[in-house]
Amino acid sequence: MLQVAFIRENKDEVIKRLAKRNLEAKSLVELVVALDEKRRATQVELDNILAESNKLSKDIGALMKSGEKAKAEILKEKTAKFKDQTKELTETLNAVTEELQTELYKIPNLPAEIVPEGKTPDDNLNIFEEGAVPQLHEGALPHWELAKKYDIIDFDLGAKITGAGFPVYKGKGAKLQRALITYFLDKNTDAGYQEFQVPHLVNEASGFGTGQLPDKEGQMYHVGEDNLYLIPTAEVPVTNLFRDVLLNENELPILCTGYTPCFRREAGSYGAHVRGLNRLHQFDKVEIVCIEHPEKSYEALDGMVEHVKDILKELKLPYRVLRLCGGDMGFASALTYDFEVFSTAQDRWLEISSVSNFETFQSNRLKLRFKDKEGKNQLVHTLNGSSLALPRVLAGILENYQTPEGIVIPEVLRKYTGFDIIN
Repeated sequence: MLQVAFIRENKDEVIKRLAKRNLEAKSLVELVVALDEKRRATQVELDNILAESNKLSKDIGALMKSGEKAKAEILKEKTAKFKDQTKELTETLNAVTEELQTELYKIPNLPAEIVPEGKTPDDNLNIFEEGAVPQLHEGALPHWELAKKYDIIDFDLGAKITGAGFPVYKGKGAKLQRALITYFLDKNTDAGYQEFQVPHLVNEASGFGTGQLPDKEGQMYHVGEDNLYLIPTAEVPVTNLFRDVLLNENELPILCTGYTPCFRREAGSYGAHVRGLNRLHQFDKVEIVCIEHPEKSYEALDGMVEHVKDILKELKLPYRVLRLCGGDMGFASALTYDFEVFSTAQDRWLEISSVSNFETFQSNRLKLRFKDKEGKNQLVHTLNGSSLALPRVLAGILENYQTPEGIVIPEVLRKYTGFDIIN
């Protein structure tokens, strides 16, 4: 959530930067400023009446002590009027504050200066590409056919148990999945990230804290009886570990990692591009989260990008890095880099990671701050990234490592799987 003071003092800049998201935000920004002015004016009026009421209360006490009861009664009539005014102003203040908060939740984060303009994924900027696309043998198959051929993932069985988009991993497929999770966590902890195991359900405050609510409410599974949400990513519970926390500057940066299943309704997703592991309602992901000093967050973002690159180099998968345009960025992000793996059998790129800097957008909602060297409280910057989302990484391995003899396991994973081929 943007800070009201920043919007008020930089109204034109906010409107201009939101235009990079292809958002006409003038009326919304002006409404926020007007509500804030009304809130502040109401607060001043309320404070003045409360101050005057307190002064009268003291005067009444003094008159009663001196025996001037008649004068005291006159002042009591005034305080009764003040009580009515105080009640009315308090109700107005609460209503305006709530309305202001509701409107603030509608404003996405401001894109960073280097975010390219554009409306669709076609406008994203390809900034890095590495790895040779393998030449597959004749008759090479897409991963959903390989999964059936080698009996390692059963999509029909998952549909029987739950529904489409909930696969069952079997045998060497399950073990390869577990190997990837352990490998990703080991890479992250070796890089200094502390591992956390977190709940897979979060409350409403956690969803609002990281920006999933109210923006992505329709994409989240809701447990109505308990008013809890199944997590769409470990970013939500991990970042909320620090909600309402005041840190010392010397505690920064804080680096966290965690593995969780992720649940997404993916409403409206259909067609050939969602076949197999390409788009699921439940999938596994290892996440990295960084809580950083505002002056160092973009350096930290670059470091996270390099960290994900290193993982993909070790897996020896052809990949590219995209800087997302304003129209394709997430609601809470100031700058996002997407990683995509090339699927040789499908002849297309598959997104496998997003690494983002949210600047103060999440920390303002979370009330996550640090005390600087001057003793002042400042909002931290929050960052997160997938390292990595498993389904499309697994799809890339199955397709790019297939041979006539079977699917070769990437060398870096063999100590985790205990086997070097699926055949």
